Amino acid sequence: MDSFIKLAKKRFSSRKYSTRQVEDEKVLQVLEAGRIAPSAANFQPWIFVVVKGEDAKREFKSIYNKEWFKEAPVFIIICGDHKSSWKRADGKDHCDIDVAIAVDHMTLAATDIGLATCWICNFDIAKCSEVLNLPSNIEPVAILPLAYPEDHPDPDRHITKRKALKDIVYYDKYE
Repeated sequence: MDSFIKLAKKRFSSRKYSTRQVEDEKVLQVLEAGRIAPSAANFQPWIFVVVKGEDAKREFKSIYNKEWFKEAPVFIIICGDHKSSWKRADGKDHCDIDVAIAVDHMTLAATDIGLATCWICNFDIAKCSEVLNLPSNIEPVAILPLAYPEDHPDPDRHITKRKALKDIVYYDKYE
C-alpha cells in the first residue's frame, strides 16, 4: 500500500511540458490503464481518442485556449457513451463516474512511467465534438495532455493543500 500512496502523491497537474515526443508504447500503457478500470455493471462506456498527428493537433488545440496546453505532444480525449452506460433505477447515469475512474487510472499510470498530465474539463465541448466528429451520444468529458514534465510539484503539498482526515471522515453516521 505504501507504494500506491507514494505514486498517488507523486501525481500532479502539470502545466509545463517538454517537447520530447512520447513513445507509442507509453501511450498504449496509459490507454490500457483506462481500459481495465472498473465501471458500473462493467458496461465500460468510455471511448479514448488519441490526438498526436501534427495536423490533428493544430485543429484540436483551439478547443482550450491555454498556451501551456498547446505544448503537449499527445492529447487523450476521454469520452463517455451515454447509450452504453449503466443507469441506476432512479435514472442516475453513471457515465461520468465511470469515465472519471478511467481517467484517474490513466493519470496514475502516466505518473508511474514518468509522464505528466493535467485533467482538463473546462474546454469547448461543442467544438471538441465537432473536431473529433463525435456522434451525439458520445460526450467528451475530459482531456489529458500527455507529455514529459518540465515542472515539478512541491513534495509537501499534500500536507499543506489537502484537508486532514479528521475533517473529512465520519464513522457510523455524519455528524
